[in-house]
Amino acid sequence: MKSKTMEQHKKNLKKIKVGIITLSDSKFKDTPKSQDEDISGQLIKLFLEDQHQILVYRLIPDDKEFLLRVLDEMRRDGVEVIITTGGTGISKRDITIETIKPLFEKELDGFGEIFRYESYKEVGTGAILSRATAGVYNGTLIVALPGSPHAVELGMKIIKPELGHLVKHLND
Repeated sequence: MKSKTMEQHKKNLKKIKVGIITLSDSKFKDTPKSQDEDISGQLIKLFLEDQHQILVYRLIPDDKEFLLRVLDEMRRDGVEVIITTGGTGISKRDITIETIKPLFEKELDGFGEIFRYESYKEVGTGAILSRATAGVYNGTLIVALPGSPHAVELGMKIIKPELGHLVKHLND
């Protein structure tokens, strides 16, 4: 049963200013051509551009300092929601989760839990590899998705309906 209050909060919400970051050592060039080849980043853009404003889209290497710098640049540019893809695995070069989790003032545990539950229904026990997460950093929502296009699609189906609602609460 849906909450009437929650449904009311979702009505008449403004366009959200979004930043997209793809972390990938192999794709890092950050040119229009490399962005076109970035399937996961393009999927995020496709999911959101009909309702929201994509302010910044960056393709960066798996590098902690680089990621921190881009997150701060996006926040200064007025981005309200930052969605990352890539760098969430367990290899040595996967640094997204270790970089952003310490920044969170509040973590949205439910996002990661739902993401892993829905992943489990599709891929089975391999879902334990997912470290997808979301949280609030200095009034900005950050959502970290795995790099696979299928995982991005799943994550966007979960988070997109709630973006306006989440940003509204961030601004209260």
